[in-house]
Amino acid sequence: MDTVIKGIVGFVGGLGTVLLAVLPITILWYVLTGGTVFGMDVVANLTSLINTFGNGGFTGLIALLIVCSFFIKK
Repeated sequence: MDTVIKGIVGFVGGLGTVLLAVLPITILWYVLTGGTVFGMDVVANLTSLINTFGNGGFTGLIALLIVCSFFIKK
């Protein structure tokens, strides 16, 4: 059972690493071509996310800190 859980955690961690590597490429693609990637407007989604945190006040700051903690390697 422990091996299965480690395998799943490793897979999800690897998938997250790949997605974080693709994010700058999709932003660059949008800036250069103005087109979406896989039907998603990455820049609009990021802008919306930042606006949501900004409009949240103190709660938005706490949520932003929690989200940032996911991306810090321990």
